[in-house]
Amino acid sequence: MKKTLVVMLAIVAVAAAGCKKKEEAPQAPAQAPAAAPATQMPAVAPGTDPHAGLKPQEVKPGAGHKGKVLETMDSGGYTYAQIEEKGEKIWVASMQTPVKVGDTIEFPDSPPMINFQSKTLKRTFDKIIFAPGLAVNK
Repeated sequence: MKKTLVVMLAIVAVAAAGCKKKEEAPQAPAQAPAAAPATQMPAVAPGTDPHAGLKPQEVKPGAGHKGKVLETMDSGGYTYAQIEEKGEKIWVASMQTPVKVGDTIEFPDSPPMINFQSKTLKRTFDKIIFAPGLAVNK
């Protein structure tokens, strides 16, 4: 009798706890995704484009970095560009954007990634900045 009572009380306690309405955590407003490393990208089904529907953010003049494109390549949904800024060569990556050698581009400053390995390019960049977008000045 005692065992039955204990089991019944346990079932009632679990059921009562499960029926309580839980408050949902407030959700942050939706923001455009920054061009972040793949570890921050949402999970996608195999064989689908993880960048489908995503667009680079608009970059306003005077955003941070500005330089002339020395080299550029597209791979894995990203545009990689090496620029020269004040005599220094810098690599930048952003969502795929039409860029040509000789263009001047601007992009916001953000912390660089050190020894970044691009699997699609089969290349390691000593230092590269992932920007949320590129402003192209032809």
